[in-house]
This record gives sequence, structure tokens and C-alpha cells, in this order.
Amino acid sequence: MPWWCRGHVPKVGECAAGPPPSGGHGHTSLAQGEAVSRVNPVLARALATTPLLRLDVAHRGRVRRLGLKLEAQGPTGSVKDRSAVGLLRSLHDERPLTPGTVVVESTSGNLGLALARLLPAIGCEFLAVVDLKTPHATRRGLTDSGARVIVVDEPDGLGGYLLSRLRQVRELCADNPGYRWPDQYENWAAPEIHRRTTGPELTGQAGQDLGTVYVPVSTGGTLAGIAAHLREHRPDVAAVAVDVRGSLAVSGSAGRRLVPGIGASRPSAFLRAPHSYDRAVHVDDIEAIAVCRILAEDIGLALGGSSGCAVRAMLGDRAKSGDDRLSVCLAADGGSKYRDTLYSDDWAAEQGVAKEITSAVRRLRSEGLFFDRKHQEH
Repeated sequence: MPWWCRGHVPKVGECAAGPPPSGGHGHTSLAQGEAVSRVNPVLARALATTPLLRLDVAHRGRVRRLGLKLEAQGPTGSVKDRSAVGLLRSLHDERPLTPGTVVVESTSGNLGLALARLLPAIGCEFLAVVDLKTPHATRRGLTDSGARVIVVDEPDGLGGYLLSRLRQVRELCADNPGYRWPDQYENWAAPEIHRRTTGPELTGQAGQDLGTVYVPVSTGGTLAGIAAHLREHRPDVAAVAVDVRGSLAVSGSAGRRLVPGIGASRPSAFLRAPHSYDRAVHVDDIEAIAVCRILAEDIGLALGGSSGCAVRAMLGDRAKSGDDRLSVCLAADGGSKYRDTLYSDDWAAEQGVAKEITSAVRRLRSEGLFFDRKHQEH
């Protein structure tokens, strides 16, 4: 059936949306036509190349080479800039995004910021459905960009708020037939944009010595796209799914999750096929936060929590392997929006994990963990 539906509450992957615009006449139709014609150029200009930062990492008596794909240097500071372009292009191709259209999406933050940047440029409005774990800095960024924000405060019973957010989106779509839902969780336009952009950029910057790519998973779209590129062009490179304990995104059981932007309360729709990735690594979120703090101390670079998860996964994975080729971690976003949470001792105390984080930092340091910056490739 088409991606929109009428007269019923949509299932996951569908959205309620009204019939295509009637087309009008005269000046209004002309103005809308001009606005619609701007959509593809706006989206084409929205993509930006991000750099690969090379590091040496000392850990447990060995020095390994690590590349960080710094998606924080994209337009709104995350890998979701790319996802937003792919999703909006998909909506526009299905039925033109006309001025005044309301786009609604469930987001933990980063995709919301990307959509909030792009939609006003094409005359559309954005309604972001977030939750209590969404950083206050992100919520401010959304409202400052003109987005309307709905904060879901009902846990979904599986360690997060995702299912509650999705229920809210479906209710909004059912009550407002003109709303458009990109559905980052099941729309294959998201993996496709990463297959065409993120994957080729990463492999081109890393070169022939690339051995493994670690990608944090939430919706799974980024990993699915990068892995598809690797299968076609670099089958010698392993694609590793990085999930956090307490998440169901890849496998495992539901539980407490502290780090936003990674993990989910249900399996990823994009990673169900056996060849979606080569292997999965689940990391402890306390240790991921500790890695973030150590990186900031060693090289002055603050990364988001999902990036810390990817680096922690690499450290444990490489300790079991004799492969000395370059490992690349997708650093999905930066740490600026997490200053009041992941990097805050007060927040850690409020969460009851301050001693755990301190202990994890000490343990990793006792294992010789140290990061040394080399150079950056654009």
C-alpha cells in the first residue's frame, strides 16, 4: 500500500496523510510551484563532507591506529544531517513538499535538529516528538529553529521512550491527515543516503589499510547503508554493529540506558537480514562515558555518548584480534550538547553513577589507555 493512509490509525512504518494537493490556480499555484522547485537544490546543498581524524591508541601494552569519522563537523553537528536529506528527498519524490506542509517525526535529538534546519528553507513546518532523555540543549536548539516540540514523558517499559514517541506520532498523524511522517525507523531512504555518501567518504579517507568500521546503532540506518557500501566495494572490511547493554536494537534484553542516540526499545528494521553486518558488540554505557571523558582529557575532543560506545567497542574487539589494520569508528555527533549530562559530575551524581564512572576511568587508565592525535583528513 502507499506510504500514506487514510481513515485509520497507521501502523509502524505508515503515516496518515491527506490526498495530494488539488493544484489550485493562478498566482498561488505559481508561487507553490516555485517553492516546490527549490526543494531538490536545497537538499543537494545540505550535504557536507566530514573529516577523518587519525589517532594512535595505547591500550593493554599495544598501540593501535584509530580513525574517527567526525560527523559533528556537519551542518547541524551529527550524522543525521545526511539522514534528513535522504528522508526529505524520499517524501518529496513520493509527493511534493509544498509550503506550509507539517512534517512530524520522533527523534532522540539529532535528526530533529537536522530537520529543523532544512524544513524552513523549503517553506515547511516541523513538529518534533522528543522525550525526557533528550538533552535540554537539543530542545532549545529545536525551538530556536522554529520547530514545535512535544515532550513524551511516559516510559515504554523497555528501558526508553521510543515506543511511546512512535505512538504519539501515529496519533498526531491520525488526527491531522495533512501531516507527513518521514519515519526514520523504517524508511529505506535513510540507509540509502549513507550507502551513497557516508560509506564512500569513509573508505576513501581511510584508504586500503582499512580493516574494520564500528557504527553505533539506534535506528540502524547508518550502519545498514555503510555496510551495503562495504559489501559492494570493500568486502574485506568488517562492519561492526555497536549497541549498548539494555538495548534491543541489535539483540539482547531491555534495561536501563543512560546514553542517548544509541540503542532502542525494539529491533532495528534495517538490520534483520543475516548479511546486514559482520558482528555485533554490546558495550556498557558507564564505560562508554568513561571513554568520552578520557578522550576529552587526552586530545581535547568531546564526543557524544554513542561515539564513546563505538570507541569502547573497538578497544574490546581489537584486544581479541591480531588484525593491525586501521579501525574507524563513526563518531555520530559531538559532546557540546551533553556538557550538562555525560560530562557533568552533578548529573552523574543525580543518576547515581558518579562512583561507577570514576571507577571505570581509573580502570581504563590502569590498562594504559591513552589517545594521541595524529592528523585529520578531509
